[in-house]
Amino acid sequence: MRKIYSVGETVLDIIFKDGYPQAAKAGGSMLNSVVSLGRTGLPVFLISESGNDDVGDLIDSFLKKNGVDTTYVTRFNDANTSLALAFLNETNDATYTFYKNYHPGKENKAYPETGQGDILLCGSFYSIWQELRPQFRKLITGAKENGSLVIYDPNIRKSHLIKNQDFRPVIIENMEASAIVRGSHEDFEYIFGTGNADETYDLIRSHCNILVYTSSKDGVFVRTPSISENFPVKKINPVSTIGAGDNFNAGMIACLYRKNISRESLNLLDKDEWAEIAGTAVSFATHVCLSYENYISVEFAEAFNTGRSLT
Repeated sequence: MRKIYSVGETVLDIIFKDGYPQAAKAGGSMLNSVVSLGRTGLPVFLISESGNDDVGDLIDSFLKKNGVDTTYVTRFNDANTSLALAFLNETNDATYTFYKNYHPGKENKAYPETGQGDILLCGSFYSIWQELRPQFRKLITGAKENGSLVIYDPNIRKSHLIKNQDFRPVIIENMEASAIVRGSHEDFEYIFGTGNADETYDLIRSHCNILVYTSSKDGVFVRTPSISENFPVKKINPVSTIGAGDNFNAGMIACLYRKNISRESLNLLDKDEWAEIAGTAVSFATHVCLSYENYISVEFAEAFNTGRSLT
Protein backbone atom coordinates (compact mmCIF):
# COMPACT_ATOMS: atom_id res chain seq x y z
CA MET A 1 0.00 0.00 0.00
CA ARG A 2 1.24 3.48 -0.87
CA LYS A 3 2.07 5.64 2.11
CA ILE A 4 2.10 9.41 2.61
CA TYR A 5 4.89 11.01 4.65
CA SER A 6 5.22 14.62 5.72
CA VAL A 7 8.41 15.97 7.28
CA GLY A 8 8.55 19.26 9.15
CA GLU A 9 8.27 21.13 12.41
CA THR A 10 5.80 20.49 15.20
CA VAL A 11 4.65 23.63 17.02
CA LEU A 12 1.76 24.88 19.09
CA ASP A 13 0.09 27.73 17.19
CA ILE A 14 -1.33 30.46 19.43
CA ILE A 15 -3.51 32.76 17.31
CA PHE A 16 -4.01 36.44 18.18
CA LYS A 17 -6.52 38.92 16.78
CA ASP A 18 -6.76 42.56 17.90
CA GLY A 19 -4.26 41.86 20.66
CA TYR A 20 -6.15 38.92 22.21
CA PRO A 21 -5.57 35.16 21.90
CA GLN A 22 -8.30 33.45 19.88
CA ALA A 23 -7.21 29.81 19.74
CA ALA A 24 -4.34 27.40 20.39
CA LYS A 25 -3.87 24.59 17.86
CA ALA A 26 -1.37 21.89 17.03
CA GLY A 27 0.54 23.39 14.14
CA GLY A 28 3.44 23.38 11.75
CA SER A 29 2.88 23.43 8.00
CA MET A 30 3.49 19.75 7.39
CA LEU A 31 1.57 18.73 10.50
CA ASN A 32 -1.48 20.70 9.33
CA SER A 33 -1.41 18.84 6.02
CA VAL A 34 -1.22 15.35 7.52
CA VAL A 35 -4.01 16.01 10.03
CA SER A 36 -6.33 16.88 7.15
CA LEU A 37 -5.19 13.81 5.23
CA GLY A 38 -5.57 11.66 8.34
CA ARG A 39 -9.16 12.83 8.68
CA THR A 40 -9.85 11.52 5.18
CA GLY A 41 -8.56 8.10 6.27
CA LEU A 42 -5.40 8.06 4.16
CA PRO A 43 -2.26 6.30 5.49
CA VAL A 44 -0.22 9.28 6.75
CA PHE A 45 2.98 9.53 8.79
CA LEU A 46 4.49 12.64 10.36
CA ILE A 47 8.28 12.89 10.56
CA SER A 48 9.09 15.49 13.20
CA GLU A 49 10.30 16.29 16.71
CA SER A 50 8.68 17.62 19.85
CA GLY A 51 9.47 17.95 23.50
CA ASN A 52 8.59 15.29 26.03
CA ASP A 53 6.40 17.86 27.77
CA ASP A 54 2.72 18.61 28.34
CA VAL A 55 2.38 20.41 24.98
CA GLY A 56 4.07 17.52 23.21
CA ASP A 57 1.71 15.05 24.90
CA LEU A 58 -1.29 17.14 23.85
CA ILE A 59 -0.16 17.24 20.22
CA ASP A 60 0.77 13.54 20.14
CA SER A 61 -2.70 12.59 21.40
CA PHE A 62 -4.34 14.90 18.88
CA LEU A 63 -2.36 13.42 15.97
CA LYS A 64 -3.21 9.84 16.88
CA LYS A 65 -6.89 10.73 17.34
CA ASN A 66 -6.89 12.10 13.79
CA GLY A 67 -5.33 9.10 12.11
CA VAL A 68 -1.72 10.31 11.92
CA ASP A 69 0.97 7.72 12.62
CA THR A 70 3.58 9.22 14.99
CA THR A 71 6.14 6.42 14.77
CA TYR A 72 8.65 8.87 13.25
CA VAL A 73 8.11 11.70 15.75
CA THR A 74 11.08 11.91 18.12
CA ARG A 75 10.35 13.20 21.64
CA PHE A 76 13.24 14.99 23.37
CA ASN A 77 13.47 14.96 27.18
CA ASP A 78 15.61 18.10 27.44
CA ALA A 79 13.75 20.40 25.02
CA ASN A 80 10.29 21.93 25.08
CA THR A 81 7.87 21.78 22.16
CA SER A 82 8.23 24.88 19.97
CA LEU A 83 5.64 27.67 19.90
CA ALA A 84 4.41 29.84 17.03
CA LEU A 85 2.53 33.05 17.80
CA ALA A 86 0.35 34.05 14.85
CA PHE A 87 -0.95 37.63 14.67
CA LEU A 88 -3.88 38.19 12.31
CA ASN A 89 -4.19 41.56 10.56
CA GLU A 90 -7.35 43.30 9.34
CA THR A 91 -7.67 40.88 6.39
CA ASN A 92 -6.91 37.89 8.66
CA ASP A 93 -3.52 37.17 7.12
CA ALA A 94 -0.91 36.18 9.68
CA THR A 95 2.56 37.27 10.70
CA TYR A 96 4.50 35.01 13.04
CA THR A 97 6.89 35.02 15.97
CA PHE A 98 8.54 31.66 16.59
CA TYR A 99 9.95 30.23 19.80
CA LYS A 100 11.99 27.21 18.77
CA ASN A 101 13.51 24.82 21.26
CA TYR A 102 15.32 22.40 18.96
CA HIS A 103 18.84 21.68 20.22
CA PRO A 104 21.57 21.79 17.52
CA GLY A 105 23.40 18.49 17.27
CA LYS A 106 20.37 16.40 18.10
CA GLU A 107 19.05 14.18 15.35
CA ASN A 108 15.74 12.53 14.73
CA LYS A 109 16.78 8.87 14.63
CA ALA A 110 13.47 7.67 13.27
CA TYR A 111 13.56 8.74 9.62
CA PRO A 112 11.91 6.13 7.38
CA GLU A 113 12.95 4.94 3.95
CA THR A 114 10.18 5.78 1.52
CA GLY A 115 9.28 3.38 -1.27
CA GLN A 116 8.12 3.24 -4.87
CA GLY A 117 4.85 5.15 -5.25
CA ASP A 118 4.91 6.72 -1.79
CA ILE A 119 4.31 10.46 -1.44
CA LEU A 120 6.64 12.70 0.59
CA LEU A 121 5.64 16.28 1.43
CA CYS A 122 8.37 18.59 2.69
CA GLY A 123 9.20 22.25 3.03
CA SER A 124 9.21 25.32 5.28
CA PHE A 125 12.12 26.32 7.50
CA TYR A 126 12.70 22.69 8.49
CA SER A 127 13.84 21.94 4.93
CA ILE A 128 16.62 24.57 5.00
CA TRP A 129 17.63 24.27 8.67
CA GLN A 130 21.41 23.83 8.60
CA GLU A 131 21.63 21.61 11.68
CA LEU A 132 19.17 19.15 10.15
CA ARG A 133 20.45 19.41 6.60
CA PRO A 134 22.49 16.17 6.26
CA GLN A 135 19.65 13.98 7.49
CA PHE A 136 16.99 15.87 5.54
CA ARG A 137 19.02 15.71 2.31
CA LYS A 138 19.43 11.95 2.73
CA LEU A 139 15.67 11.57 3.16
CA ILE A 140 14.60 13.53 0.06
CA THR A 141 17.33 12.29 -2.27
CA GLY A 142 16.61 8.72 -1.16
CA ALA A 143 12.92 9.29 -1.83
CA LYS A 144 13.68 10.46 -5.36
CA GLU A 145 15.94 7.48 -6.02
CA ASN A 146 13.29 5.09 -4.68
CA GLY A 147 10.60 6.46 -7.00
CA SER A 148 8.62 8.34 -4.36
CA LEU A 149 6.61 11.39 -5.42
CA VAL A 150 8.27 14.29 -3.58
CA ILE A 151 6.29 17.54 -3.22
CA TYR A 152 8.26 20.56 -2.05
CA ASP A 153 6.62 23.70 -0.63
CA PRO A 154 9.29 26.32 0.22
CA ASN A 155 6.85 28.26 2.46
CA ILE A 156 9.39 31.02 3.07
CA ARG A 157 8.75 33.74 5.67
CA LYS A 158 10.36 37.17 5.62
CA SER A 159 12.15 36.33 8.87
CA HIS A 160 13.95 33.45 7.14
CA LEU A 161 15.62 35.88 4.72
CA ILE A 162 17.25 37.71 7.59
CA LYS A 163 18.42 34.64 9.45
CA ASN A 164 19.59 32.57 6.46
CA GLN A 165 21.60 34.49 3.91
CA ASP A 166 22.60 31.37 1.93
CA PHE A 167 19.16 29.81 1.69
CA ARG A 168 18.78 29.83 -2.12
CA PRO A 169 21.24 27.02 -3.02
CA VAL A 170 19.61 24.78 -0.41
CA ILE A 171 16.13 25.53 -1.77
CA ILE A 172 17.31 24.69 -5.30
CA GLU A 173 18.79 21.43 -4.03
CA ASN A 174 15.39 20.59 -2.51
CA MET A 175 13.71 21.36 -5.84
CA GLU A 176 16.05 19.00 -7.66
CA ALA A 177 14.83 16.09 -5.52
CA SER A 178 11.19 16.99 -6.08
CA ALA A 179 8.56 15.90 -8.60
CA ILE A 180 6.35 18.95 -7.87
CA VAL A 181 7.25 22.36 -6.52
CA ARG A 182 4.18 24.03 -5.01
CA GLY A 183 4.57 27.55 -3.72
CA SER A 184 2.87 30.89 -3.33
CA HIS A 185 3.64 34.05 -5.26
CA GLU A 186 5.14 35.42 -2.02
CA ASP A 187 7.50 32.46 -1.72
CA PHE A 188 8.97 33.00 -5.16
CA GLU A 189 9.12 36.76 -4.81
CA TYR A 190 11.17 36.31 -1.62
CA ILE A 191 13.40 33.59 -3.09
CA PHE A 192 13.96 34.66 -6.70
CA GLY A 193 12.37 38.11 -7.04
CA THR A 194 9.93 36.79 -9.64
CA GLY A 195 6.47 38.30 -10.09
CA ASN A 196 4.43 35.63 -11.85
CA ALA A 197 4.20 31.93 -12.65
CA ASP A 198 5.94 32.08 -16.03
CA GLU A 199 8.97 33.96 -14.70
CA THR A 200 9.21 31.47 -11.85
CA TYR A 201 8.85 28.42 -14.10
CA ASP A 202 11.56 29.71 -16.43
CA LEU A 203 13.92 29.84 -13.44
CA ILE A 204 13.11 26.51 -11.81
CA ARG A 205 12.19 24.20 -14.70
CA SER A 206 15.75 22.91 -15.03
CA HIS A 207 15.56 21.82 -11.39
CA CYS A 208 11.95 20.58 -11.29
CA ASN A 209 9.70 20.62 -14.36
CA ILE A 210 6.32 20.75 -12.60
CA LEU A 211 5.29 23.96 -10.86
CA VAL A 212 2.01 24.61 -9.03
CA TYR A 213 1.99 28.34 -8.33
CA THR A 214 -0.72 29.82 -6.10
CA SER A 215 -1.41 33.53 -6.22
CA SER A 216 -4.08 34.27 -3.63
CA LYS A 217 -7.29 35.52 -5.30
CA ASP A 218 -5.66 35.46 -8.76
CA GLY A 219 -5.84 31.68 -8.90
CA VAL A 220 -3.71 28.59 -9.38
CA PHE A 221 -1.17 28.33 -12.19
CA VAL A 222 0.08 24.92 -13.32
CA ARG A 223 3.19 24.71 -15.48
CA THR A 224 4.57 21.43 -16.85
CA PRO A 225 6.47 20.53 -20.04
CA SER A 226 3.10 20.08 -21.79
CA ILE A 227 0.60 22.13 -19.72
CA SER A 228 0.27 25.87 -19.08
CA GLU A 229 -3.06 26.43 -17.37
CA ASN A 230 -4.70 28.77 -14.87
CA PHE A 231 -7.47 27.67 -12.52
CA PRO A 232 -9.76 29.90 -10.43
CA VAL A 233 -10.16 30.13 -6.67
CA LYS A 234 -13.31 30.85 -4.67
CA LYS A 235 -14.11 34.34 -3.37
CA ILE A 236 -14.55 34.29 0.41
CA ASN A 237 -14.17 36.45 3.50
CA PRO A 238 -11.56 34.46 5.45
CA VAL A 239 -11.56 34.07 9.22
CA SER A 240 -7.90 32.99 9.16
CA THR A 241 -5.50 32.14 6.33
CA ILE A 242 -3.01 30.29 8.55
CA GLY A 243 -3.63 26.80 7.14
CA ALA A 244 -4.54 27.76 3.57
CA GLY A 245 -1.35 26.67 1.81
CA ASP A 246 -0.94 23.60 4.00
CA ASN A 247 -4.43 22.40 3.13
CA PHE A 248 -3.99 23.22 -0.54
CA ASN A 249 -1.11 20.72 -0.33
CA ALA A 250 -3.33 18.23 1.50
CA GLY A 251 -6.07 18.50 -1.13
CA MET A 252 -3.57 18.08 -3.94
CA ILE A 253 -2.09 14.99 -2.29
CA ALA A 254 -5.52 13.50 -1.54
CA CYS A 255 -6.44 13.79 -5.22
CA LEU A 256 -3.08 12.43 -6.43
CA TYR A 257 -3.45 9.47 -4.08
CA ARG A 258 -7.07 8.79 -4.98
CA LYS A 259 -6.21 8.85 -8.72
CA ASN A 260 -3.17 6.61 -8.09
CA ILE A 261 -0.82 9.08 -9.77
CA SER A 262 2.85 8.24 -9.44
CA ARG A 263 6.01 10.24 -10.02
CA GLU A 264 6.38 8.63 -13.44
CA SER A 265 2.84 9.48 -14.58
CA LEU A 266 2.82 13.17 -13.57
CA ASN A 267 4.03 14.41 -16.95
CA LEU A 268 1.20 12.51 -18.67
CA LEU A 269 -1.59 14.42 -16.91
CA ASP A 270 -3.84 16.52 -19.13
CA LYS A 271 -5.69 19.78 -18.50
CA ASP A 272 -8.82 18.10 -17.11
CA GLU A 273 -6.82 16.01 -14.65
CA TRP A 274 -4.92 19.05 -13.42
CA ALA A 275 -8.24 20.93 -13.13
CA GLU A 276 -9.51 18.20 -10.80
CA ILE A 277 -6.32 18.26 -8.72
CA ALA A 278 -6.30 22.06 -8.45
CA GLY A 279 -10.03 22.17 -7.74
CA THR A 280 -9.73 19.70 -4.87
CA ALA A 281 -6.76 21.61 -3.45
CA VAL A 282 -8.65 24.91 -3.62
CA SER A 283 -11.66 23.39 -1.88
CA PHE A 284 -9.51 22.11 1.01
CA ALA A 285 -7.79 25.50 1.37
CA THR A 286 -11.03 27.48 1.14
CA HIS A 287 -12.73 25.39 3.80
CA VAL A 288 -9.90 25.92 6.28
CA CYS A 289 -9.91 29.69 5.77
CA LEU A 290 -13.48 29.88 7.14
CA SER A 291 -12.48 29.06 10.75
CA TYR A 292 -9.57 29.21 13.19
CA GLU A 293 -8.87 25.53 12.51
CA ASN A 294 -5.60 24.59 10.78
CA TYR A 295 -7.15 21.54 9.11
CA ILE A 296 -10.32 20.40 7.35
CA SER A 297 -13.26 19.42 9.54
CA VAL A 298 -14.37 15.82 10.02
CA GLU A 299 -17.58 16.67 8.16
CA PHE A 300 -15.66 18.05 5.19
CA ALA A 301 -13.48 14.91 5.15
CA GLU A 302 -16.59 12.74 5.05
CA ALA A 303 -17.94 14.77 2.12
CA PHE A 304 -14.66 14.25 0.26
CA ASN A 305 -14.68 10.52 0.93
CA THR A 306 -18.26 10.07 -0.24
CA GLY A 307 -17.91 12.25 -3.31
CA ARG A 308 -20.31 14.95 -2.11
CA SER A 309 -19.85 18.57 -3.07
CA LEU A 310 -16.92 20.22 -1.27
CA THR A 311 -18.27 23.59 -0.10
